[in-house]
Amino acid sequence: MVAAAVWFVLGLVLLALGGDSIVKAASGLAQRFGASPFVAGLLLVAFGTSLPELVVNVRAIVVGAEDLALGNAVGSNIVNIGLTLGLAALAAPLLVRARLLSPLLVLLAVAGLALIVFGLDGVIARWEGGVLLLGFVGVLVFLLRASRRETEPVREAIAGYAMTRTGLLLNGLRVLFAGVALYYGARWIVDAAPVLGAGLGWSPLLVGLLPVAIGTALPEVAAAIAAARRGQGDMVLGHVIGSSLFNLLVVVGGMAALRPIALPESFVKLELPAAIAFVLVLYPMLRGDLTVSRREGGILLVAFVGWVVLELALIAG
Repeated sequence: MVAAAVWFVLGLVLLALGGDSIVKAASGLAQRFGASPFVAGLLLVAFGTSLPELVVNVRAIVVGAEDLALGNAVGSNIVNIGLTLGLAALAAPLLVRARLLSPLLVLLAVAGLALIVFGLDGVIARWEGGVLLLGFVGVLVFLLRASRRETEPVREAIAGYAMTRTGLLLNGLRVLFAGVALYYGARWIVDAAPVLGAGLGWSPLLVGLLPVAIGTALPEVAAAIAAARRGQGDMVLGHVIGSSLFNLLVVVGGMAALRPIALPESFVKLELPAAIAFVLVLYPMLRGDLTVSRREGGILLVAFVGWVVLELALIAG
């Protein structure tokens, strides 16, 4: 179990390095081939940080560990809002200026509700996975259209996030490094996670929900805290909401589109409602004074700790 823990941590380090490299490469290549810094930044803010989690889940699906991938996809959403956003707001209040974040949060709640409805019979069918993937296309269309109504300071901040060197050779090397790092990082995590779970007496679903979801989120937590201290509240919220939408619509939807996936009863009755509950707690924070305060960050963090304690208590019981 000790060896598995070491490989797990090494896998997390490689995922962090590979994720950072692929985001920079994607931004540089997009601008190299004509995309505006604003559009590149918008897509990177919304979905760029999801790539390491996606690679882990693809690896899990390939080796037949669907429960691990499912747990990671939904567990990451709870970690995103409860842990990442909570700690970032504790570090510095998050000022929210982007108008499209509140509608995206509503879409996130709708996506979670759709998953619950689809999973009432215990299975997400292939056609239902296709519906989720189409939902992601709709989110992209909405995102690009709604972004045109953002204020100039918001557009400049998003464009600034995407600024990086656009040299073809440099970004080619970034892609190569990211590919190797993400591959081995995901491989070591997926191989080590079941060993850790067996040692703790946890199911693959719970391993995905807790250690894998929390571990893969740690680089994003550090980045969110740094962004909060720089006054980039829109970036922090954009990462959290966009990544969560990606997890539900693309990761879970893509899994189901490939082959039907069984949903444990507890998943429909506990984990998915918990993910929606975090969204409902966050929504009035964005609609009120447009600031996620330290007190509100503390509420999110306490709620996250409460969820973890509940999950562990259910296992112990």
